[in-house]
Amino acid sequence: MGAAESSSKLGGSVHDFVVKDVRGNDVELSRYKGKVLLIVNVASRCGLANSNYTELGQLYEKYREKGLEILAFPCNQFAGQEPDSDEKIVEFACNRFQAEFPIFRKVDVNGNNAALLYKFLKSERGGLFGERIKWNFTKFLVDKEGHVMNRYAPTWSPLGIENDIKKLLEV
Repeated sequence: MGAAESSSKLGGSVHDFVVKDVRGNDVELSRYKGKVLLIVNVASRCGLANSNYTELGQLYEKYREKGLEILAFPCNQFAGQEPDSDEKIVEFACNRFQAEFPIFRKVDVNGNNAALLYKFLKSERGGLFGERIKWNFTKFLVDKEGHVMNRYAPTWSPLGIENDIKKLLEV
């Protein structure tokens, strides 16, 4: 059920991975070299959705032209809060929150079927409970070279990451 990445082993940076977009097309994350990334596992029916989607959109609008990309990966592993198809998830995010950042194919972030990208992210920055992601809207901040710089808990406000993003963008 995890995203199909062509890499068979964990890479040295986020740029070493290939993920699937919502249409099933391969997206090489190397296309984001030179950009600061905020990678987030999202869920439409989560109580954190309104604040997170709204603030992620605000960050994207403010810093996209300066080199920020937000990569959203829907995940249904937490209380079944992302049960819809990839297409419906994108429709929800775009219509309700005017999300303009890329939303990828639904993935698992924990367990044997976890997407390789998420295995890598967790191995680079463990959380309070080790590597395991505990809930929707866990955020990983990645520098321009593809290195994972920080991990933020689901309840951490995206706007609370703004100063860290600005430092990496050098603005």
